[in-house]
Amino acid sequence: MKKLVSLLLTLGLAAAAFAASGKVPDITQADLEAAITKKSATILDVNGTDSFKEGRIPGAIDYIANKDKLASLLPKDKKALVIAYCGNEYCTAYQAAASAALALGYTNVKHYSPGIDGWKKSGAKVEKS
Repeated sequence: MKKLVSLLLTLGLAAAAFAASGKVPDITQADLEAAITKKSATILDVNGTDSFKEGRIPGAIDYIANKDKLASLLPKDKKALVIAYCGNEYCTAYQAAASAALALGYTNVKHYSPGIDGWKKSGAKVEKS
């Protein structure tokens, strides 16, 4: 019985470590554009306020400027789509926003891996302040 409890505890800790690693599934540009059109996603830009003002994915929230009040900016529905992005496919800063959303109980958190660089290179519309 002790071995079974130990095994279950170990498996539980491994699952928790994986969940806490911040790895979230990617979203394609086509799916992101569809979500923007439908207004069915909350988009978190983690590139910093200066970069945010220079150009962002339409409808994105400046995560850095708003991280302390993130809970009030996200939808009440914890199953709602939340997308985090940063500079490019090599940037891992998105993990801060994705982890924050996961910690708040959101279950449909995705990562737009091409980031703002990929968005701009695709010719997609950019919002500026």
